[in-house]
Amino acid sequence: MNYREYARILLEGPTLEDKLIPLKNVDYEISNEQYALPESPGRIERLKFNNEQVKFPRNTSFHLEDKRGLALHFFANHELLAIEMMAAALLIYPDTTNEMLQFKKGLIKTIQDEQKHLKLYMHRMNDFKMELGDFPLNDFFWRSMDKMKTPSHFYSAMALGFESANLDFALFYEQSFKDVEDFETAKILRTVFEDEISHVALGAHWLNAWKGESDLWSYFSSHLPGLMTPARSKGIHFNRESRVRAGLDDSFIDSLENYRDEFRVTNRKNW
Repeated sequence: MNYREYARILLEGPTLEDKLIPLKNVDYEISNEQYALPESPGRIERLKFNNEQVKFPRNTSFHLEDKRGLALHFFANHELLAIEMMAAALLIYPDTTNEMLQFKKGLIKTIQDEQKHLKLYMHRMNDFKMELGDFPLNDFFWRSMDKMKTPSHFYSAMALGFESANLDFALFYEQSFKDVEDFETAKILRTVFEDEISHVALGAHWLNAWKGESDLWSYFSSHLPGLMTPARSKGIHFNRESRVRAGLDDSFIDSLENYRDEFRVTNRKNW
């Protein structure tokens, strides 16, 4: 199977089985095939986007099993969106060079991690008698996809944006689950955290390769799509060590740590 066929199944297939299809005998070849980004990914009815407002539970409520299950539902939705957005990236960016094929091979490896995370979250949700689709699934991340016109936009937003923020959030919620002695869920968050370090590192590798004479911070911040700002790249408790492990230099980490705007999540005083 050509990798583009694989990506179309991930993006356009309606079922969770499609989103979790394993990687088998995928081949790569340069192609100029054009692909029009769909308005939304293929999904069965219970998984379709529904932007009815459901608040993420405060970690102070995690002693309640249903609140922990709801938190996992949010996390699982993020993983499903990541799979679909990475599949879209495999399709919308042209394959005019071997370098671009290498870029896409890295994306496919990341997709395998996102599939693993999704399965871990869903399995744990089942322990709480919940399934994906029991609550509304928002399309927030997907709405930014049509603004990612180039691979630089994509990795600025995804790897050094959303996944960078998850370095902070995964650690925060790992401790939150430990605080209520839910060590099984905490272990899942640790797995996600460790994988996110490699995902951030991969994005940084490519942005460094593409930035030319620019410094990484300037290149990254100028390639964030739409109204997205570097505030999206961190959580409430900034973790420097994880970014060092991802290979980001001190100058970049300092700029990110010191960045401030009105984005309410990173300015929130309590959860």
